[in-house]
Amino acid sequence: MFAEKEETAVKGLGVDTSCYTSSVAVLDQDGSVIDRRKLLEVRPGQRGLRQGEAVFQHVGNLPELLEEVVPLDEVGVVAVSDKPRSLPDSYMPVFKVGESLATSLALALNVPCYFTSHQAGHIWAGLYGLKRAWFGKFLVLHISGGTTDLLKVSMPKQPSTDKGDMEIEQIGGTLDINAGQLIDRLGVKMGLRFPAGPRLEELAQAGRSANVPPAKLPVSVKGASLNLSGPEAAAGRMWEKGIDEKALAQGIEMCLAESLAKLVYHGANHTNIGRILVVGGVASNKFIGEFLKASLQNIEIVFAPPHLSTDNAVGTAAFGLWKRGYFCY
Repeated sequence: MFAEKEETAVKGLGVDTSCYTSSVAVLDQDGSVIDRRKLLEVRPGQRGLRQGEAVFQHVGNLPELLEEVVPLDEVGVVAVSDKPRSLPDSYMPVFKVGESLATSLALALNVPCYFTSHQAGHIWAGLYGLKRAWFGKFLVLHISGGTTDLLKVSMPKQPSTDKGDMEIEQIGGTLDINAGQLIDRLGVKMGLRFPAGPRLEELAQAGRSANVPPAKLPVSVKGASLNLSGPEAAAGRMWEKGIDEKALAQGIEMCLAESLAKLVYHGANHTNIGRILVVGGVASNKFIGEFLKASLQNIEIVFAPPHLSTDNAVGTAAFGLWKRGYFCY
């Protein structure tokens, strides 16, 4: 929930326009939320969208989503993700749609507008889901279609006027494709519709229930770096040779789970930080979550709630309220 730091009640409006989801959310200082999202349409057989296609859909989706939230005259602060990561050179055209809308709304409403990154928004969504703040240093594993990063985060107790956000340092991650890309590329190859995560998870669970032996995919992790293109190629060859889809789905999950466990173990030992928050769309995979918890018993590992793991503007709204003096805990 949020502790009140000002006498006047404040609602925070968050906006996020990622590669595959248009999102707006309104968050009260007491933690209640109105969360509206719309997935971008990807045609069957496609493995994603071009940036221009995604921008076009965001432009059409945002007015519809805004109509479903509270009257805008109740909003006291606007926040938006204007880039993928919290780095100076981070850029992606889709985020400019949300940035333009949020800036315009803030000017029209005469309220502050704060800017953060999509990655930081995932972290804020996880903290909101925990209903508490993790002050000081902690690790974050951000696993999605666009990111497989191990991060060291420093969270101040008070928002800074000269800095935009929490401090985020990447200390490890993938050297090639991301966890979500591995799932989606192989899922589409197997005939699943993009995004393939939910259906592939169903196939894997069905395989375990039926005692179908999982496929054995290679695991390539060295220190704080992992490679997933090798497992993708190996899985592709298995599929072309006619492997059972349930066996392959299990193998994909196991490969990711083992790779991520090794990555987190190295990061925790290297930094001497024993608590980690897992966010991003792949974090909602139940098998991967259970595997990480069982494998890393000496590490405090917490997962963002499934509905806050996928792309959303709730975390962005939470960041905006934090900048106004309201805290998750």
